[in-house]
Amino acid sequence: MINISYNPNFLLSIVLMIGMLFFYSLRIVRPEVSKEGDIFLTSLGLLYSCIIFIHGWRLDPILFFSQVLLVGVILSIGWENIRLRGLLVHILSK
Repeated sequence: MINISYNPNFLLSIVLMIGMLFFYSLRIVRPEVSKEGDIFLTSLGLLYSCIIFIHGWRLDPILFFSQVLLVGVILSIGWENIRLRGLLVHILSK
């Protein structure tokens, strides 16, 4: 049964989906900072966001909080990784 409700889990899955699409679009915008493994990781992130989107109504508050923390860590580490790759490309191009 697919039960999609507009709860905070809906917002969490949309935030993760937008973040993963941003990481994927970096391959088109700045190909020098992307690697081959990024496609696999963004695909996993999109799959994870779809699972939260569809089955998020089952989460109790403490489990939802752990998912919020997990998504926050994933997006912040991904952002820092991309930023450091950009700095490395900038330094090596000089």
